[in-house]
Amino acid sequence: MAKDQTVLFHSTVFGPIHSRRLGTSLGINLLPDDGKICSFDCVYCEAGYNAQGSGTTGLPSAEKLRRDLEAKLQDMKSKGENLDVITFSGNGEPTLNPAFPEVVGIVNELRDKYFPNAKTSVLTNSTRIFDPKVAAALKLVDNNILKLDSAIEPTMRLIDNPASKEFTVERLIEALKQFSGEGVIQTMFLRGEHNGKKIDNTTPEEIKALIEAYKAINPRQVMIYSLDRSTPEEALVKVEKDELERIADEIRRAGINVTV
Repeated sequence: MAKDQTVLFHSTVFGPIHSRRLGTSLGINLLPDDGKICSFDCVYCEAGYNAQGSGTTGLPSAEKLRRDLEAKLQDMKSKGENLDVITFSGNGEPTLNPAFPEVVGIVNELRDKYFPNAKTSVLTNSTRIFDPKVAAALKLVDNNILKLDSAIEPTMRLIDNPASKEFTVERLIEALKQFSGEGVIQTMFLRGEHNGKKIDNTTPEEIKALIEAYKAINPRQVMIYSLDRSTPEEALVKVEKDELERIADEIRRAGINVTV
């Protein structure tokens, strides 16, 4: 059963927050601050489904991002606060903002000025890596974190619900190869059902397909995780840490660097 859920970030720069995977993180939201825009409509998205609408504020400009981020970094620096990472996340898919390539340059510039030891990260659903400008920008961040929730087409479509019918697992895996040795693949493991259809990407068939995909892509690292927050689809079940560790061990036996 689906439920109405809206958990949005109401500013262009938010945090800092503590990320379980990334440390003390300052967030960058390149989407509206009162709505959601995404090329996926994932059953587990903490921001809720796309049906809530894109809001009224529109996409922030590169100039607004520069002003807001510099003000925040100046404030954190003056207070002696720590910063581990600046993370592009927010209310949907950050690479959908046409200013994304320009903004990556701005973020790197301001990071170097105020917190040169901090890393830059992008959480992307991988739908825009077919655009050469977006791909080039992603190669300029320290942690280019790319989604691959299933290497089996029907499962991917059920979990991620991509807007484009042209977006397929086969095309995605081929495109992800351009980040060989550099990119970080992130996979969400979960069980449950959606619209009367069973969801389970932890089966032996699913794990085998993912391992083959990881080997083809050759990422620097694979991150696997499960549900940690409320989801718009209520009939989802978290995969517990011990099972994630067993899955990770199987992936490691294939010679792949993986963290839980």
